[in-house]
Amino acid sequence: MQLVTIEEVAEKWGVTPRQVRSYCANGRISGAVLERGEWRIPKDAVKPERKRRRTSPTTVLGELEAERRSRISGGLYHRLQIDLAYNSNHIEGSRLTHEQTRWIFETKTIGKIGADVPVDDIVETADHFRATDMVIMTATSALTEAYVKRLHEILKSGTSDSRKDWFAVGDYKRLDNVVGEMETCPAKNVHREIAKLLAWWKGAEKIFENLLDLHVRFEQIHPFQDGNGRVGRLILLKECLKYDITPFVIAEDFKQFYYLGLQDWRKGRHTRLMDTCRTGQDMFILGLRQFGHVKLAEKAEIQGTNERCQNRT
Repeated sequence: MQLVTIEEVAEKWGVTPRQVRSYCANGRISGAVLERGEWRIPKDAVKPERKRRRTSPTTVLGELEAERRSRISGGLYHRLQIDLAYNSNHIEGSRLTHEQTRWIFETKTIGKIGADVPVDDIVETADHFRATDMVIMTATSALTEAYVKRLHEILKSGTSDSRKDWFAVGDYKRLDNVVGEMETCPAKNVHREIAKLLAWWKGAEKIFENLLDLHVRFEQIHPFQDGNGRVGRLILLKECLKYDITPFVIAEDFKQFYYLGLQDWRKGRHTRLMDTCRTGQDMFILGLRQFGHVKLAEKAEIQGTNERCQNRT
């Protein structure tokens, strides 16, 4: 086997001698030997392929999907799954604590959960984790009636509601219902109204205020017998990720502000709901910084500042 010098190989490969030395030192050239302090390389050696640099995702969706695939524990994805499931379910009356929600996510078991916790709370928490995964994996998909129904199907799968003859899992409500004292869309008109809403959203400018308008109008239609709030908030997450709007979790502590904000919005007063959701965005940005995603946090802060400035003009 004929051996040649680093300089000869560098000229042949079109790289610097320093790069060839690095290849040798890292064992990337088969047959290279060190003789009296100088590397000798087989004449027919093949140039190593350059390693691709690992690049950080440039969007929140990219980071969440990377962490989901890698099953990273204790990161942004981990935090979002637990916080979103706990708060969204708690707004609807779940009795599970944040710690119990975390236990279910991390161990896939129920652990030490009090006997007074309804089984549905546990099932719907596990279902919520699955629905959030679906949102992350399919965020760039079109928001269609089939997509919305699939979210509902996942969320209500295996619950006591799913065993009721009149309860349509993964389909629109069959019976008219009310939310508090507010009448919602009659069951017979739901398909028409949801189709109109999704058509409007398809052509709307994808900005924060319009996204909240989508949410309010969805909740006012109230297309399902139960689970409308959770489906609506998952849609918010999906469209935030798709259009690179800073996501947010509506904390259970802000439940009353959230409900009052929904009522105000229908009367043309947008401030309360926007402030509540922006507080959630601020908390999400803090999480980005906490987990080391500084560039994503800075990008989100600039986006938020620009939106606030536009709303003042």
